Amino acid sequence: QNVSSIFTTYLLLLLLLLVGAWKTLDHEYIHSLCLNFTVKSQSRPGKPWCEVQGSVDKTSFLQYDSESNKIKPLGHLGKEVNTTKTWTELTQMLKEVGQDLRKILLDMDLEKNKTRRHLILQAKMFCQLKGKNHLGSFWNFSIDGQPSLCFNVMNMKWIVINPRARGLKEKWENDKELVNYFRKISMGDCHHWLTEFLDLEYSPDSTVSLE
Repeated sequence: QNVSSIFTTYLLLLLLLLVGAWKTLDHEYIHSLCLNFTVKSQSRPGKPWCEVQGSVDKTSFLQYDSESNKIKPLGHLGKEVNTTKTWTELTQMLKEVGQDLRKILLDMDLEKNKTRRHLILQAKMFCQLKGKNHLGSFWNFSIDGQPSLCFNVMNMKWIVINPRARGLKEKWENDKELVNYFRKISMGDCHHWLTEFLDLEYSPDSTVSLE
């Protein structure tokens, strides 16, 4: 029986070592954080003009809307992050970015007021990490549901997806303050938060799963 007990203990230790090694290797895979903003220039009373969906590795972990000005945690990761200082930082950031995107949208709306309809801007911010290395950061912009522009923050290049957005691309590309603003969020804030989320995932006492 002693031999059996020793063998069982050995197997358990081996299993723990294998799980630890797997998690270390998995931590070196490519991970991503995406914040998807939907902003309206006008909204009905009681309805939000800004909504945000957040995901890590394509798994949703938060929802935000301007009407409540609160983040709703989703899934295990949302509940885990909800107990950290980062949650407060995220709430403030989502509010500020939503307001700034709405100012941009209202400016666009004024330029197109001849159409007598209000615009909807969707801005999707995306960043990637492999280990602690930053692989990429992008902003994808859609106007009224039509993919329009992509901003590759790593090489500071704008890509026109919809020919109608050429004028907007030239305007934004020449706005250094706006470009630096997008760059700071996607390469600074996004990188910082994704690193924190992955540290939560791989902390010894964490129960979060991004699978």
